[in-house]
Amino acid sequence: MGAFKIQECHKKTIADICTYYKNEPGNLIKILYSAQREFGYLPEDVQREVARILNISVAKVYGVVSFYSFFTMTPKGKYPISVCMGTACYVRGAEKVLDELKSQLNIKVGGVTEDGKFSLDCLRCVGACGLAPVMLIGEKVYGRLEASKIKEILDSYE
Repeated sequence: MGAFKIQECHKKTIADICTYYKNEPGNLIKILYSAQREFGYLPEDVQREVARILNISVAKVYGVVSFYSFFTMTPKGKYPISVCMGTACYVRGAEKVLDELKSQLNIKVGGVTEDGKFSLDCLRCVGACGLAPVMLIGEKVYGRLEASKIKEILDSYE
């Protein structure tokens, strides 16, 4: 995937989002969340355009994007995978699940498969400790995972 280059249509989308939130810097998190839903991530050009429209510094926008873990500056796969590494999941084998995912997908944590289908990340806790170990694919939760189930789960995403 090449670097994101902002186009006029992207600028209009960002302007529409900002207008919806009344171009108020106090709504920055909501604006960035909406922009990320639209673009899939928040590349530098999108952050610059938000800063320009809201008349705030790019550093302020970047500070918010880099502070909150739900924002990302790198593209995600069509099916983003997140493995819970919270205590309950970790002690019940989340690391084996993660290793199997890395092996099956041939990517590291933070990576995206060559076909853009899957991306892989870790998170701290999904609040489903009773189902540990847990992973999310998109918003679908998979619990009581075993490394041996990973291939079958991935194959179901065609």
